[in-house]
Amino acid sequence: MRKKTILGLCAGVVVLLVAAAVCLYVQFKGNAVGREHELFISSRASYGMLTDSLLPAIRHHAAFRCYARRLGLEQGFKPGHYVLRPGMSVLQIVRMLKLGLQTPVPVTLQNVRTPAQLARRLSRQLDADSTAWMEVLTSPKMAQEVGFDSVTLFSMFIPDTYEFYWTVSPQDFVLRMKREYDRFWTPERDARRKRSGLSRLEVMTLASIVYEETRQTDEMPRIAGVYINRLRRGMPLQADPTVKYAMQDFGLRRILYKHLKYPSPYNTYINKGLPPSPICMPGKSAIEAVLDFEEHDYLFFCARPTFDGYHNFARTLGEHNRNARAYSAELNRRKIK
Repeated sequence: MRKKTILGLCAGVVVLLVAAAVCLYVQFKGNAVGREHELFISSRASYGMLTDSLLPAIRHHAAFRCYARRLGLEQGFKPGHYVLRPGMSVLQIVRMLKLGLQTPVPVTLQNVRTPAQLARRLSRQLDADSTAWMEVLTSPKMAQEVGFDSVTLFSMFIPDTYEFYWTVSPQDFVLRMKREYDRFWTPERDARRKRSGLSRLEVMTLASIVYEETRQTDEMPRIAGVYINRLRRGMPLQADPTVKYAMQDFGLRRILYKHLKYPSPYNTYINKGLPPSPICMPGKSAIEAVLDFEEHDYLFFCARPTFDGYHNFARTLGEHNRNARAYSAELNRRKIK
């Protein structure tokens, strides 16, 4: 009887040990994530903020705290964007945070008119705040490092969607965008650029005006051709979007005579040639339109009174004035001021 009792006790201990081992395995190496969850840990976050965001998204909290303590996570976690995927274990999660194995985020650059707008847009997509972005985007030192100045740096950003680590510093972001700019300006694009006689900066600046004039991509090369013709003849561009930019009034629906006299180097009614820098971040379609501008003899264009997004083109001022009167009459009829 004594021998059977001892064997029974041993068997019970073995069962308990196996159960404990299975429990520990499940706690530490088993599935701790029920559904995919994005985790954003700011460089300004405390360990408490990390756990407040993380723990509701995972199971096995005690195992997490135990293993996090063992790896010293509280003293050395890496900020970033992390994706918790179903099937991940506590061990994988803690190691991911400790080593900074973050997942890149898509960053889209488009429809931006000023460095301040770009700073706000980036602060909503990446970790750094808008103040930090603005400091770098207007820094003469940063601009000089990538071959621009603080006014023309804005022309370096090519609109597209890029992948970045969420915690990328504004300085590293600008350096990466310089590499993207150099990659964009292929020998083939530079060869096409020479047809216009414009520099890269001038192409980007003219493209920004074209982009603000129309979103109709099939019409962009013709509008670009009008401005090339005016530049070659020494005529002022007289581009309405440059007046809006000069006044920083992008909601202005009707350009009046009083607006044309607004003093600014960006106002192409009172200054010949192109503005000092782009008036927006032009879409790639507008950049390509300037590179492939249409050869013609038009010198003027005016929005159609049909308000279909297209324009009427003219070779003479008299013809243009007739088009402008028709458009103005429609503005009046629609009570647009």
